[in-house]
Amino acid sequence: MARQEPFVLHSDGAARGNPGPAGAGAVLYDPDGREVARLHRYLGETTNNVAEYQALLLGLEAALARGVTHLAVRLDSELIVRQLQGAYRVKAPHLKPLFQQARDLLGRFQGVEVAHVPRAQNAVADKLANQAIDQDA
Repeated sequence: MARQEPFVLHSDGAARGNPGPAGAGAVLYDPDGREVARLHRYLGETTNNVAEYQALLLGLEAALARGVTHLAVRLDSELIVRQLQGAYRVKAPHLKPLFQQARDLLGRFQGVEVAHVPRAQNAVADKLANQAIDQDA
């Protein structure tokens, strides 16, 4: 059986201060590398980790809404990646519902892979997260 090529989701959250004004950004690419969605959302005052999860949720929901079945998720937050991979426990009570929501959405894909990437490889999503903060300022 042929392996299905995945769409690729890059997401990033940003908070200016921790907590502080925060934004979420995500960009979705088709298997050929063409951009199919560019998303950002202002989150109000929150922490960087909450912003990271909110950015992931934003991207996952967009991918599901577009009928994506196979997804490669790329994040520059090692904490979030390790939590989703099961290597780290989610200890912060305020992150547990976001973690569970992310796991539930990830479970809706036929194939999914979550991996850490260097910040430089996540520049578009980072720019979108900061754009969300700037637009509300």
